[in-house]
Amino acid sequence: MALGLTEVLEGWDSVRSSELYGVDAWGNNYFHITPDGFAGVRLRNRSGPVSVKFHDIVQGLYERGLSLPILLRFGELLAARLAAIHRAFDKAIAESGYTGIYRGVYPIKVNQQQQAVSDVVKFGRPFHHGLEAGSKAELIAALAYMHDPEAYIVCNGYKDAEFIDLALSSLKMGLQTILVLEMPGELDLLLERAEKMNIRPRIGIRVKLASSVGGKWSESGGESSVFGMTPPQIMAVIDHLRECGMLDCLELLHYHLGSQVPNIREIRDAIYEASRYYVSLVEEGAKMGILDIGGGLAIDYDGSKCNCPTSANYDIGEYAADVVEGVITVCNQAKVPHPTLISESGRALIGYYSVLLINVLSTHTLEVPDPPEPMPEPIPDPIRNLMEVATGLRTRNLREFYNDAIYYREEIQTAFKRGDLSLRQHAHADRLFWHILTRIRAEIAHLRFVPEDMRNLKDAMADVFYCNFSVFQSLPDSWAIDQIFPIMPIQRLNEKPARLAVLSDITCDCDGKINHFADMRDIRSALPVHTVGPDEDYILAVFLVGAYQETLGDLHNLFGDTNVASILVDDDGEIEYEQELDGDTVGDVLSYVEYNPQGLLARFRELAEVAVRQKRISATERRDILGAYESGLRGYTYFET
Repeated sequence: MALGLTEVLEGWDSVRSSELYGVDAWGNNYFHITPDGFAGVRLRNRSGPVSVKFHDIVQGLYERGLSLPILLRFGELLAARLAAIHRAFDKAIAESGYTGIYRGVYPIKVNQQQQAVSDVVKFGRPFHHGLEAGSKAELIAALAYMHDPEAYIVCNGYKDAEFIDLALSSLKMGLQTILVLEMPGELDLLLERAEKMNIRPRIGIRVKLASSVGGKWSESGGESSVFGMTPPQIMAVIDHLRECGMLDCLELLHYHLGSQVPNIREIRDAIYEASRYYVSLVEEGAKMGILDIGGGLAIDYDGSKCNCPTSANYDIGEYAADVVEGVITVCNQAKVPHPTLISESGRALIGYYSVLLINVLSTHTLEVPDPPEPMPEPIPDPIRNLMEVATGLRTRNLREFYNDAIYYREEIQTAFKRGDLSLRQHAHADRLFWHILTRIRAEIAHLRFVPEDMRNLKDAMADVFYCNFSVFQSLPDSWAIDQIFPIMPIQRLNEKPARLAVLSDITCDCDGKINHFADMRDIRSALPVHTVGPDEDYILAVFLVGAYQETLGDLHNLFGDTNVASILVDDDGEIEYEQELDGDTVGDVLSYVEYNPQGLLARFRELAEVAVRQKRISATERRDILGAYESGLRGYTYFET
């Protein structure tokens, strides 16, 4: 259970910080807090696990000339997740007497970055872990990297002739490429292209299950989902294939419940229904042999291990065991051989892979611990009333005076709008109001019962931390669907975090903020943080951002991709910076939205020359101004220190 900030604690240490931020619950033994108060990641070398501090990683990045914000990638964590998923299915298969095998495929859409796909292929090779492509571009990437003849390439999504030809060509070259029909209309084109290329295709079919799930992506599955076929449509495909003498080409049944399914019961219901479809296709004479259960394996973002959108009430072992049990039960009843199982786990595979580091640029607080200086006469009545609230405030009348303060502040704001108060008087009253609320917030700790309308006062008065990043570029799910990501400081974690804060990015958009944070009991609306010193490099880490965030990011306010570094440890336990990628420059992002950086420079040079002719600036000043403009085009889109 997370510790409340109102608790009176004699001391503070890294253990308390671990409890407060829930690291041991959501960190999956990959992330932790060191005894001396630093956030760390557990990597491995030949000798075993090595604890690496994020603080040490950052210092090395600074020395190499990279600045924050930066995205860290940990291939070792991706390798560990691949191994964990395959071990879980292998164990379930061995213990149940299942006669089929397991093969995973990675949906490229979850993180299409070249390094992510390359790492999946590299670390997945021992398990023959394949790829799933949902577009022509993703298939082209998959064919360049997936050369394992025992791994599957599953082709989903809309497919034109060029897409189909590429997939069939790879099948000719010895890859296990399967084209999944999303709708009946795709079949004619597939058969036409296969005949022209003189190859018998390997075909899958996606079914719309009646089973549906809760969570943020519930519309991905169920009968109302966009993709997949209904029973009549499936029968039409079977009959068509039979007429063409190609029913033996139908090998795979596929379904998809959603990206993050928090409830294991819904997963169990779906696997039984899907297995019934599978054995029915076998009974119709289809070759079959493969059951693709799609994605859905969830990440526990908040550590609560419950049936809620930000968590999961099961682990990988239970997931694999329930899938195998459901398939073996239905297949045994129908006396149908056990199929090869494929899962398309993306989020659960790559979510831990990336961590975003952001630095705090400045802070703002509503707290006013000291009363404002006395106000000169004449004092307007609404302000005098507010002053009386401040004078009479006591613990026993806290609620009454809280309501009075709110009422009189509204009167003051109305008076200012009418022109009855000056700006200076308004500013004085505003300081007085927040001084009153600061005192009330402190007194709440002494109440045995806190009135409902005052319970959120601490969060409402949270500090604002202005951080060097763009929500829209690096954490788009936080903005778009209120996805929760674990966030905590990377240092000073053996000190009590005495403040609460919401995080604002540096875009000029009121939505560019994070005010929902992971907690094992409920969603926090403010993050526990420390008081930041004037020159302190205070850094926050955002965890579990490997899935979707890089590929969904947009160029809001023309903030581009952040710097990236891949981190591992050598045999001596020293940090290795395997791959460093510079983030977008200003010129890069301008070119993405159809500007020509050289054209911009030429236009600005013309403006500067006109200013010289008009005697507004000197020729020397023109040179310096143009130099600054060119430097800006080459510069990082984020705040540079």
